[in-house]
Amino acid sequence: MPNNIGFNTNYPDITESDKLYDRALKVQKPITQTLAKGPGQFTKSIAPKYLVKGKGSHVWDADGNEYIDFNAAIGPLSLGYAYPAVDEAIKRQLEDGITFSLMHPLEVELSELIQEIIPNAEAVKIAKTGADVCSAAIRVARAFTGRDKVFCCGYHGWHDWYIGITSRNAGIPEAIQDMTYTFEYNDIESIKAALDDTVAAIILEPFIFEAPAPGFLQQLAEACKENGTLLIFDEMWTGFRIAIGGAQEYFGVKPDLAVYSKACANGMPIALLTGRADVMELFNSEVFSYTTFGGEALSLAACIATIQELISKNVPKYLDQLGGRLKDGYNQLAIELGMDQYTRCIGFNCRTMVTFTPQAGNGLEVKTLMQQEMIKRGILWAGFHNLSYSHTDEEVDYTLQAYRDVLSIVKEAIESGDIKSYLKGEVLEAVFRKVSNYNIKPKTAVALS
Repeated sequence: MPNNIGFNTNYPDITESDKLYDRALKVQKPITQTLAKGPGQFTKSIAPKYLVKGKGSHVWDADGNEYIDFNAAIGPLSLGYAYPAVDEAIKRQLEDGITFSLMHPLEVELSELIQEIIPNAEAVKIAKTGADVCSAAIRVARAFTGRDKVFCCGYHGWHDWYIGITSRNAGIPEAIQDMTYTFEYNDIESIKAALDDTVAAIILEPFIFEAPAPGFLQQLAEACKENGTLLIFDEMWTGFRIAIGGAQEYFGVKPDLAVYSKACANGMPIALLTGRADVMELFNSEVFSYTTFGGEALSLAACIATIQELISKNVPKYLDQLGGRLKDGYNQLAIELGMDQYTRCIGFNCRTMVTFTPQAGNGLEVKTLMQQEMIKRGILWAGFHNLSYSHTDEEVDYTLQAYRDVLSIVKEAIESGDIKSYLKGEVLEAVFRKVSNYNIKPKTAVALS
């Protein structure tokens, strides 16, 4: 009988997941379309590999096991799986068609709605993926400024201009790699020292888990303005979660350009670029950035319906309150169980992450053990709490109960000095994100490069 949401006796049976995986190995390279969803991030022989159904905050795998899902499809599910208001909007549009030979009125309706809620949205561009709008923002910034170099901080997709400065840069010409530089978040002085007349844009996630230092974002905006550099906010995670208008609304800082995708359409594929009218005007003539499916109407309908629900239900406030209970509850448990030297939960309440200190030992082994035991208890766990409007107080209570049970096991494993002996499956793989050795150059070095 499949596992349910409960303190199950056995780890879930994942026979059907494994059968699908064996078939996929013969025909797919890579095996996953999204790295964070792939088997390297979920311990093999314990975690499911394929999900077939979702409702609210719960998902069911290919073997029928049920879980509370704190991954939210790696971000897009701001309201929850199969959310009625969004699904009905999709169904209504489906009756009239999906993609057309001319523009669709929903493109205008969505853009007007975005202009009402996003502070910098003098103009709006619609696309399909986050990587697309990040690259469009970089291209138009280069065109507008007549400069080439980009400073970045965070994760900005798979396209050449960004991925060239990471450890997965095979296939990217060195000339392209040499035009992008990374900087350390909150280090305003190093950014000011490096800015010169070759820097087209600074792009960053307004926050990931660490909060901006007082005045950091404001000083960054001012430094960019003084240097003639465009400031771009990558709001894939912050948009529509920290506030309806994203981080720029929450912190009162208006970037020149901003990009959005996760959360705004509750799982449907759409991305948005907003910004200054004079910059965005270049898309009408000099800068090319188009896609066949940019005006796909099901996603437009879903995006409008999702944003309306986010506004009417004040979802950011709900996520803040519920996420605060979960984060604070975890940290209180860690103290109570004598685990606070090993672990804590960090981040803004709408999206938090469980972290482990060096004192805990091998971080990937500890995370694997935590995941293994949370999955046994009916929680699809990858270290994050990506909350949706469908998560409930009761589910937070249950999750904290599970954490109490699991943290005791993790503590025993850490103090035994042999965490690996507690594992039933393989250790998780390291998550790829950005390079850790910041390569921003001081002004003199930039001038010589």
